[in-house]
Amino acid sequence: MGKAMQEPIWTKSFIGISMTQFMVFMIYYTFLTTLPIYVIQNLGGSEAQGGLIVTTMLVSAILIRPFSANILDKIGKKRGLIISVALFTVTSFVYVGVGSFIPLLILRFVHGLTFGVATTATGAIAADVIPPARRGAGLGYFAMAMNLAVVAGPFIGLTVLQFGTFSLLFLIMSGLMVIGLICAVVVHVPADLEPAHPFASKKLTLTDLIEPKALPIATISSLVALVYASVISFISVYADAIGLAATASYFFLVFAIVMICTRPFFGRTFDTKGPNYVIIPCLFIFAVGLIVLGFTSTAAMLLLSAGLIGLGYGTLLPSFQTMAIQTTHHSRSGQATATFFMLFDGGIAVGSFVWGLVVAGYGYQTLYTLCGLVVLGITVLFMWYQKRQEKARVLRRLVQDWDIP
Repeated sequence: MGKAMQEPIWTKSFIGISMTQFMVFMIYYTFLTTLPIYVIQNLGGSEAQGGLIVTTMLVSAILIRPFSANILDKIGKKRGLIISVALFTVTSFVYVGVGSFIPLLILRFVHGLTFGVATTATGAIAADVIPPARRGAGLGYFAMAMNLAVVAGPFIGLTVLQFGTFSLLFLIMSGLMVIGLICAVVVHVPADLEPAHPFASKKLTLTDLIEPKALPIATISSLVALVYASVISFISVYADAIGLAATASYFFLVFAIVMICTRPFFGRTFDTKGPNYVIIPCLFIFAVGLIVLGFTSTAAMLLLSAGLIGLGYGTLLPSFQTMAIQTTHHSRSGQATATFFMLFDGGIAVGSFVWGLVVAGYGYQTLYTLCGLVVLGITVLFMWYQKRQEKARVLRRLVQDWDIP
């Protein structure tokens, strides 16, 4: 066990796949923040059309998720990574030449398809190149690439627009994505985890699209994503409503700093003591952070809530992803990853709509207080799930000890 825990995480392949993940998500979050502005200011569209531009990419990514693992199984994870990231990069360049709403809508749909396959590939390959005994810590570091992109993307996008045009922004983002493609090329996937006969045709079954064993924990993670949607969708508007718009720009910065500082500790704890010692406290911290956010009236309280949410939620995503991958055989990491993110993305999409209705009817304090209570409910659900899993493990050991057929 000690020797296994000494196996390195930060290999060339792990750094390469993490950088690819960071670049893909940075472009994703940059466009998520800036394209609604582009639609309204440059294309003369409405706020509803600006929102549709965001939703379209998310919908197409969710639609491709169930098929992405099967695509990777057919052509190989490394080949699938290169092709999907290359197409994602090419599609990023196309934004420069789009000057009307409908072509942009179509482009966003295509971009979402490449995004769905690329992020399934990065997640599956990351699980493959991390030593199994250190997967909790490794996937925690890997998840930081996405969480840091949440901060870097909007910051770079809005900063460029202060001094330049949207065309310049699209070129800069596309150029950065070329670096992501280069990083993808240097990644090495173990040969025994690639298909023996690429492009071999076979009858498509449900288990080719999803991993049934990962569904329970993926469902729990989708509920957490549903709650987190209240933060990413409304934090800027909420801060403006309570007179803290200037502080809002530091919210995700504090979020990221706290997450980075605590990630090594929680990653090691997950690997050495198990998920309960990490997920249950972090769910509780996440709930407290949301309730503090709901009662925020000062800049200090807003940043305190950011730290609590970064500590809680920032640890939950990689922990749940690790559990989803550990439910099944290593060779099905692609299906487990696709299942996880399909439900996770769905939770974000549903949450953005549902919480909008809550805000319209009851206000932000009710929204975030309710979200905190929902997370406490998720904590109870997770504890129940873990007890069921433990009972199942005990039963399997009894069957093996008594050699029951």
